[in-house]
Amino acid sequence: MNNNKIEKVIPVFSAAFALIYIVSVELNWALLTYHPKIHQWGWLVEPARDGPPMYWYGWLVTSVLGASAVSVVAWPFLKNRPTQYWLGWSVPLLVTFSVFYLFREWFLR
Repeated sequence: MNNNKIEKVIPVFSAAFALIYIVSVELNWALLTYHPKIHQWGWLVEPARDGPPMYWYGWLVTSVLGASAVSVVAWPFLKNRPTQYWLGWSVPLLVTFSVFYLFREWFLR
């Protein structure tokens, strides 16, 4: 049986993505900024040009790149260990509740 399966890293990627996403949103670590009114993209966090900017795409890119890096680093350590499926569900679930808590004023309007 092949112990180098990608399925061993998927729970780590999921957990890392969720954690990095919540930090990216809270600290506004966006690698991209989209200005929807003028249909322009910018690098990193940019101030408004003409209307409010969107940082969501940048948060996603930051999270994907960060989670990918964590997964690549973790892969050699996971070769001889069983797949940790609980990690791929529990951490994102906790982060989801954290997002609801952080944005509770928006949800409770």
